[in-house]
Amino acid sequence: MKKRKLGRSSLEVVPLCLGGNVFGWTIDEAVSFKVLDAYVAAGGNFIDSADVYSRWVPGNQGGESETILGKWMKQRGNREQMIIATKVGSEMGTEQKGLSRKYIMQAVEASLKRLQTDYIDLYQSHRDDPETKPEETMAAYAELVQQGKVRALGASNFTAERLRLSLQASQQHGYPRYESLQPLYNLYDRADFERDLEPLCLQEQIGVIPYYGLASGFLTGKYRSDRDLPQSSRAQGVKQRYMNERGERILAALDKVAEAHQATQAQVALAWLIARPSMTAPIASATSVEQVNDLMKAIDLKLDEAAIKALDQASAWQ
Repeated sequence: MKKRKLGRSSLEVVPLCLGGNVFGWTIDEAVSFKVLDAYVAAGGNFIDSADVYSRWVPGNQGGESETILGKWMKQRGNREQMIIATKVGSEMGTEQKGLSRKYIMQAVEASLKRLQTDYIDLYQSHRDDPETKPEETMAAYAELVQQGKVRALGASNFTAERLRLSLQASQQHGYPRYESLQPLYNLYDRADFERDLEPLCLQEQIGVIPYYGLASGFLTGKYRSDRDLPQSSRAQGVKQRYMNERGERILAALDKVAEAHQATQAQVALAWLIARPSMTAPIASATSVEQVNDLMKAIDLKLDEAAIKALDQASAWQ
């Protein structure tokens, strides 16, 4: 399977990243192992996690996703074949959050231990920390790269202005820079990324690995009315955010393109992302082997110009 370079780094990844947020949350360790095995069997090599996954689940402390991932790599003996991305900065407890040097140095050791590895391929700032200067954060990361504990750096949920300041700090001091950005981006949620962040990423050759590529499941086409929604807070969020006139227009376009290409709506939504020049690899989570195999087909789905134009127009935000 053809791989893509992540930013200007040495990392080469397949164009679809497996989201690890579900490990230890909506699927247990045994099912997580099956999902991971299926992803690798289909040619995948890029997995995204975070230290905070899944602290929000009653009884969890955070680190559950990394722990499962670490056990899986240990059992399979495949660490060197995988590109593992994780994150730091989200709250893990009292005084355990942010991007200060002190906290990063503490958090990276905990992640390495859970992942049962001595290096992280892509270490990402989970969210911006306005109380810490970019110079301090990038200096801390530079130490980790120098020590061989981190191969490349990424940012997630940053504004264009804060990403620019971080890039400037790296350039000014000779520190390694952010090579990737992980923003919210999909066929529906386009405006925030396309307005300011996309031009910056293209200009600076920053790889983009968007999350919520399927808009919390809305772009799979399974949520068409209130009757289709399960009784969960996530489903209610889908209703409030996406189930409107524009959402219906996007689903109608997805239906047409999917039928013409003999594909599923989810495959088309991901293929649209993969085809965009600024994208490196959208992130998608799966809770079953069948879902993994379905999603991975998006990599080989080549949308023609007419299909991309139809999707662009249906989802236009300007």
